[in-house]
Amino acid sequence: MPASARARRYAEAAYSVANDSGEIDLWVSSLDELARVLRMPSARSVFLSPVVPAAQKTTALARLLPAAPQLLRNFLGILIERGRLAEVSGIAEALREQVNQERGMVIADVTTAVPLDPEMERLVAERLAAYLHRDPDKVTIRAKVDPAIIGGVVARIGDRLIDDSIRGRLTRLRRTLATGTSR
Repeated sequence: MPASARARRYAEAAYSVANDSGEIDLWVSSLDELARVLRMPSARSVFLSPVVPAAQKTTALARLLPAAPQLLRNFLGILIERGRLAEVSGIAEALREQVNQERGMVIADVTTAVPLDPEMERLVAERLAAYLHRDPDKVTIRAKVDPAIIGGVVARIGDRLIDDSIRGRLTRLRRTLATGTSR
C-alpha cells in the first residue's frame, strides 16, 4: 500500500535529520520495528488511543526501541503529540524508498506460481538488473507466490509492470486473436 502524502512529508523530514546525523539505517530499522509492533492489535489500542497520555506512550516507545537515537525519539514525540502514530508504517515505507533511491537500489515485487529457490531468485534479479541497466547487487527481490499466474514471472518495480507469466501471455494472445478475427 503506497504511503500517504502526509507520511511522505514526515519521511522527507526524517530523512533529512537522519542523514545529517549519519544514523539513517538505525532510523529505518527502528521505524520498521515500530511499524511491526503497531500492527499488533494490543499495541494499536494503546498507542493510538487518545485516552492514553502522551507521556505514557513516549515512555513505552523508549522501552520498545532502546537503541533508537534521541533525534528519532524526538521525532516520535512529535508524532505522538500530533496524533500521527498511525502514520508510522507509511513513514517507514516512504523513508525506506527514499534511502533506496539515494543508494540506487531497486525493489522488485516478483510473483511466481511456485516459490523461488535462491538460485532462481538470483537469476531473476540478474535479468531484471539487465532490463533496468543496473548492477545486480542493486536489485532486491520481494518474492510472492500466486498459482493463478500458472507459470513465468510477474515483476512490479515502482509503477512499471513486467508480465512474463503464462496467464499474461494467454491474455495477450486472446486479445490478438480477438482483434485479428474482427477485422
